Amino acid sequence: MQSTASRHFSMLRGFHLADFFTLGNAACGVGAVFLAMLFVASGEPAHFFAAAALAPAALAFDVLDGRIARARHQHSPLGRELDSLSDVISFGVAPAALAFAAGMQGGWDVAALVYFVCCGVSRLARYNVTAESMAGDTGKVRYFEGTPIPTSVLLTGVLALAGWQERLGDDLWGGAIGLGPWQLHPLVLLFVLSGSLMISKTLRIPKL
Repeated sequence: MQSTASRHFSMLRGFHLADFFTLGNAACGVGAVFLAMLFVASGEPAHFFAAAALAPAALAFDVLDGRIARARHQHSPLGRELDSLSDVISFGVAPAALAFAAGMQGGWDVAALVYFVCCGVSRLARYNVTAESMAGDTGKVRYFEGTPIPTSVLLTGVLALAGWQERLGDDLWGGAIGLGPWQLHPLVLLFVLSGSLMISKTLRIPKL
């Protein structure tokens, strides 16, 4: 029977160079979530900006893993699944956590952020299932159905700008609206829009 150490080594041998860059993407996402939680606990702006800064870092890893995989001709089902799982963390959960830390903590805000993350998960699952059929005879996916989930880095940029202008918490742009038993910060509607564009089947974006 294989020892635990040998099984772990065997799994790592199945990784390609691009997969380690993909894990770098995931690490940035997890770090952003932790820093967002630190900001909620400490109120220290440096934690908020560090969390926001990890979004472009995750995007850089995401771009590099694809380029390395294409250059080395090392595409694999494992790599595709790793990429999707990493993207869910870095471009789904992390932006939602940062928005919550920024002050979008009303009941409607939380519902909107959950919707955003679920849209991201659904979009990636659909892509993984349909990628082969969309590739056609060329073997290469020609377009995205809906916006790719890494576009949420723009939302993180908006939050970083709000933080830079000291418009977090009660000072968020647009303020807060009481709707029934819960509050809604209108700024959270950007997340609703982003999530809806991700799961759109009519919006087709050429893949470069």
